[in-house]
This record gives sequence, structure tokens and C-alpha cells, in this order.
Amino acid sequence: MQVKILEDHQIEKIHLKTLEILEKTGVNVPHEEILSKFLSYGAIVDTTNNLVKIPSDLVMELLSQAGKAFTMYGRDLSKKAEFGAGKRNYNSSAGQAFWIDKVGDPRRHTTLEDVQKATRLGDALEQITIPGAMADPLEIPLEWRCIQVALEMLKNTDKPIAFWFNDRRSAKYLMDLLVALRGDEKNAQKYPLFYPLFEPISPLSFPFNGIDLLFETARLNLPVHIGPMAQMGVSAPATVAGTLAQENAEILAAICITQLIREGMPVCYGGICHAFDMKTAQIIFGGPEQAIFSIAMSQIGKFYGFPVYINAGLTDSKKPDAQAGLESGITLSLGIASGADIFGHMGICGMDQGTSLDMLIMQSEIISYLESANREINFDDDTFATDLISDVGPKGTFLNKLHTVKNIRKELWFPTLLDRRNYDNWLKSDSPGMEKRCHNRKEELLAQHETTPLDVDVKKELEKLVDVAKKNLSK
Repeated sequence: MQVKILEDHQIEKIHLKTLEILEKTGVNVPHEEILSKFLSYGAIVDTTNNLVKIPSDLVMELLSQAGKAFTMYGRDLSKKAEFGAGKRNYNSSAGQAFWIDKVGDPRRHTTLEDVQKATRLGDALEQITIPGAMADPLEIPLEWRCIQVALEMLKNTDKPIAFWFNDRRSAKYLMDLLVALRGDEKNAQKYPLFYPLFEPISPLSFPFNGIDLLFETARLNLPVHIGPMAQMGVSAPATVAGTLAQENAEILAAICITQLIREGMPVCYGGICHAFDMKTAQIIFGGPEQAIFSIAMSQIGKFYGFPVYINAGLTDSKKPDAQAGLESGITLSLGIASGADIFGHMGICGMDQGTSLDMLIMQSEIISYLESANREINFDDDTFATDLISDVGPKGTFLNKLHTVKNIRKELWFPTLLDRRNYDNWLKSDSPGMEKRCHNRKEELLAQHETTPLDVDVKKELEKLVDVAKKNLSK
């Protein structure tokens, strides 16, 4: 299935408007070394105001240099996420400040124990390709938080991982961590485990640390996910067209920066703009505009040849209820049909209100449902089964046929959470709703799932490295 909302001429118009924004308005880049690089490449640079106006031909030259396909690997190299290869990947949230233990509970600040729990659940859920930390534990000093989080994640999953980077100093130790895990720099570069999310600040600005840390990740040529979060009517124009053009300008400027740091650095195009609800003064995660943005940004990203990341499958609901199912299901189904490469961040309660593992369970079921709906159907002689149809004939049954036993489990999707019992049996079982089923499933997986342990010697080496990082970064 494939869905498009932009015609070719509309994509071309967005592209031209984007180049106009970059060449005439420019972007704010508060990084002296990058300003110098832009200047040497022929951009117009106002060093007093950190403003860069990028000529169209330079934009296109730098875009052509960027890596457009890459693969992320877990510590188990068979656990991977492929980008730019026509595959779909799903990640849970890289981290939230707040945590909801159970639907309706007050929010609390996240802890390192939450990272462990979230990572282990992401490891258990086969639908989640890249488990996220889902917690940004404020109990740990920011200076070395990301390094401790990375270590805890490595202990609890053998899949690729996602978490928040901080700055260049801490990124140095993250690169050392990856080298220690892989054995040497060559394998660390060949088998990337994690990536930084490079986030322009809408409108048309960049954070110093977001740029600066890329000089360190460039050492191993880590892929970079780029994702401004322009909000229609607040940090972007109050129109879909204007928001698309501005978001695209921010992404293309970010790609230019990555290529000035290291030519060929792999990039994922993150079209994660959102609408804004003027009534509640809240960003919108699950509205119809999110479906529009997801499809349109996928088309635009693919126009440039990049793998695409979109915020689809999310919800504004605070619990895994009918609203959550409606919003997550519709936006994710349309996002999948748009041809994007990765979808996230799963497990967010409402619009960045906190982490809910119960919500992650529900969204994993939705992913499983939609993956089955988008599977390839086999149309060979055996699946047509015309001889069997002839043998059974009018008024017969296929229930007792070997062909049915052989094929039904391959052809039919079996839910984990959705209820298909008859009414009387459902009533006898205390008629649990979706919220209770999600909570029970979460508790069951956390109690039963065992992760593949980290090699003892490798674990000791990584822990020693983290101790060194703590000591040096605390100064």
C-alpha cells in the first residue's frame, strides 16, 4: 500500500521555496568553526549575528555528498535496523523527564531504574527495532548522564539503542564506549550501535552543543538523525505549506552542517513537524495534521533520496484508551503507507507528558497489526488451492484439511491484546478493558523476559570506562 498527498509539482515548489528561505533569510549557526567552513565554501556569513545564507548550488552540492543508506547494529550483530533499504523500523522514546507507573497515577521524575526497565521491555517486544531509554534520569548529573544511560541499556538489550546525547565532551566517551564494545575503531565504525539526534531549533536556528558534538561522532562516522520540531502557528507559519517549507529548510541546513564536518556522514531525514492546539496551548501528536505532515515529509525526504524518520503512531491521550488507539492507529497506518524508514517515539504518554510502558504495549500491538496488514501476499498455485476447492466442493468444509493446518498460522494474524472471544466468555473473564490488558501484559513481560547478558569481561571494561568519564566530566 502506498499513499501520497503531494503531486510532483508541489514537491518541486516546496523545494524551490526552501532554497529561497536558505539563500535569502538564512539560518542562525552559533558555532565559529562551522561559520568559517560555510564562509570558505562561498556562503554569505554574518559573524556578528551568527547568520548564514546558503546559496542554492552549495545546498545541492552538500546534499549530494551525504550518506543515504546505513545500518544500525545491536551488540548482537544479527539485531539490526536498516535505513534506505525499504525496511520499516520502530523505536521507543529516547527519553522523557516524567514517568507514569500506572494509568491515572501522578507523574514522577524518571530514574536510572526506569531506563533499565524500559530497555528490557523494548528488548522483549519484537516490534521494537531500536529500544529507547524512555527516561532521562535527573538523579544523574547531566555531564555524564548519557554515558551511564548507554551502559545500562547495553546491559539490558542486545538490539541497537537510542538515548539523548549531551555535548562534545561526553560524546567522546560514548565513542570510546562503542570502540570498547566492538573491539576496535574499525568495527565501531562498521557496526554503529546508536546515533545522535541533531535538532534544529525552529525557526531556523541551531544549538551550539548539537553541532559541536558531531565533531566527536564524526570520528566513527556515526549516522545522524536530523529532526527539527517546527510547530505550525508557533515556531512555523500557521499553514501546512509554510511549515513544510520551513521544516525542510531547517533539515537541509542541518545536512549541510553534517557534510562540512565530515563528507559522506550518513543522514536520516527527520520530518517531525507538528501542529499546535491554540485552545489548550499544547503541541498535537495525534491529529489529522500529523498524518498530513508525516506523508508529506516522507515524500519530500524521498525526493532528496534520504531515509526518512517521522513522528507517526503517537497520541495526545494520557492512557491506552479508544483515543490512543484511534490516533496511533490512523497516523501510523498512513505513515507506513508513506514509505518512511523509522517511526517513533513509541511509549510517550500524551504530547511529551511522560513515559508510559502501558502505552508502549498498546502501540506495539498496533505495529504488529499494521505490519501484518502490509505483509506480502503469496499468490502461487498452492495458496490458490484450486484443486482443494474442487475436492471440497459446494457445502463442504476446509476445517479438517491438511492444507488449512499448513497455512492458517502463516496467513492469519494472531493478536496478543485484542479480544476476539464471544460475549459470554468475555463477560466470565471479568471483561478486562484495553488499559488493564496493557498493564497486565507489561507486568508479565517484565517479570518473565530475560535479556542476553553482556559478556563479563566486556562489562567490566565498559564500567571502568564509565567511571573514568564520571571522574573527568565532573571536574
